[in-house]
Amino acid sequence: MNIHEFQARLLLAQSGVVVPEGEVCGSTEAAQQVAGQLLARGHTRIVVKAQIHAGGRGKGTFKSGFQGGVKICQTAAEVSEKATAMLGNVLVTKQTGPDGRLVSKVLVAGAPVILKELYCAVLLDRAASRPMVMASTEGGVDIEEVAARHPKKIIKETVDPSLGLMPFQGRKLAVALGLKGDLIAAGAKLFGGLYKTWWECDASMVEINPLCLISGLDGKESLMAVDAKMSLDDNALYRHPNLLAMRDLAEEAPLEIEASKHNLNYIKLDGNIACLVNGAGLAMATMDLIKHCGGEPANFLDVGGGASREQVTAAFKIILGDAHVRGILVNIFGGIMDCNIIAGGIVAAVRETGLQLPLVVRLEGNNATAGRQTLAGSGVAIITGDTMADAAEKVVKAVEK
Repeated sequence: MNIHEFQARLLLAQSGVVVPEGEVCGSTEAAQQVAGQLLARGHTRIVVKAQIHAGGRGKGTFKSGFQGGVKICQTAAEVSEKATAMLGNVLVTKQTGPDGRLVSKVLVAGAPVILKELYCAVLLDRAASRPMVMASTEGGVDIEEVAARHPKKIIKETVDPSLGLMPFQGRKLAVALGLKGDLIAAGAKLFGGLYKTWWECDASMVEINPLCLISGLDGKESLMAVDAKMSLDDNALYRHPNLLAMRDLAEEAPLEIEASKHNLNYIKLDGNIACLVNGAGLAMATMDLIKHCGGEPANFLDVGGGASREQVTAAFKIILGDAHVRGILVNIFGGIMDCNIIAGGIVAAVRETGLQLPLVVRLEGNNATAGRQTLAGSGVAIITGDTMADAAEKVVKAVEK
């Protein structure tokens, strides 16, 4: 689950990470009022930031023609003007796709004088099966671009989860970023707070980009998390009702919301061949095969290891909710799952939805023979696949007709 920048800032601040002073606003009047308060407290520059679950906001374009979802202002009136241009309008960035995202909130905060932009993040190193803190002197740039062009500028520190991030590791990272004097201790404290946020929130990723060396209102240099991005592990949300309350359904695809109600793992893609598979690895392999055969997958849909007939029917309805779908591939390997139960669910779903699209089904594993017999005797128009490759070829050909 993704959360907004203002929510990520709140969680980081609770762990001792310094963030810019500000508030989230849902109206122009509130934005102007907050700006006035910040100016009265000595801030000379105010930033207005559109709050959507996507990066590249500063370089984005609103469908109204207004340029940029991040604006620096000097007066409350200017803040009001920029907030008016953003609120209620759709912002398109390189991460939103052409449809863009509707901006319903803006963050109004003090904009410090930035002396240097850095980068840091905490995520899981799957190769080492441990948490990892990443840092770089190349802040304000997509980390993927840094990795491609300047891989040596990415510093990595693996963390023992039984100990947590040790103070010496925080200092090591701070020194590697070129911090000196009192800023080394400040950097170590910030990295500690960053890791604490990641760990205690069961996050999959916490990123500060940019982490800035700033000149404060008193002229003293310090570190501040000027921007923050955070993704939470969906499987751990039952432990965090306070974090689950941060979920913004308006930022999620309607079909993905519907899938979550039935405990289905669904992600919409841009193709026209829908996939219904049990198991994430098998689902990815199925999508790869569709691509290999010249087709384009329309979704990732994992019904899990023990899907019921009701879940299969719900999955079909979700698939058919995508107007781009021109064919469906069901690829089931029955381990715990009974293939005959799935076959019954497929037949019931086809009848209930009145499916008219080409449907290719491949069943293998637990009770697969009975499942195939159920499909064959159903009277429903189903194309069977003997192997994964055979099923993928058949669905691609059926869609091309």
